[in-house]
Amino acid sequence: MNFEIKNSGEISNEFLKLGIQDFTSACKFISLLPYKRNSNKENVLCVFEDSAGTCSTKHSTLRKLALENNKPEIKLILGIFKMDANYAPKIKKTLEVNYLNYIPEAHNYLKIGSDYFDFTNLNSSYSEVENLLLIETEIEFDEINHQKIQKHKEFLSNWIKDKPQFNLEQIWKIRESCITDLQN
Repeated sequence: MNFEIKNSGEISNEFLKLGIQDFTSACKFISLLPYKRNSNKENVLCVFEDSAGTCSTKHSTLRKLALENNKPEIKLILGIFKMDANYAPKIKKTLEVNYLNYIPEAHNYLKIGSDYFDFTNLNSSYSEVENLLLIETEIEFDEINHQKIQKHKEFLSNWIKDKPQFNLEQIWKIRESCITDLQN
């Protein structure tokens, strides 16, 4: 789905300032930004200010762009998937030292109709996580901070019930180590 960006909001204005006139070009721009945690995810313009983003900030930016341009059918999805060493070789050591085959990780992407799109990186594809998904739910662009973390932690709390060697704080710390591994 493509549409012309109208000057109808702060995200639209940022793309237009960059000479980006349509949704397809905005998606390509977002996918080319480096993967990096943003300095302030509460700031909806953080991907522009940091010239980088995560799956959360990149896709929430695209969702907000869609809403500003009357395209509510472009949905923001939160999927929790089995992040393992096959998916992310950089986390292999962290998983091994903690005796884990995988760790449930939250990932964001877009859904338009019955099709899924991942603009985290230029070569990202929903098919990479599709068969690893544990749950999937729709969220809103302004729910990538507290609500996303809360849903992720709730999932992890249930997941570790049969893993008495871990508490939520420990498993979250292991997850954070995996995220650090991915950025290096």
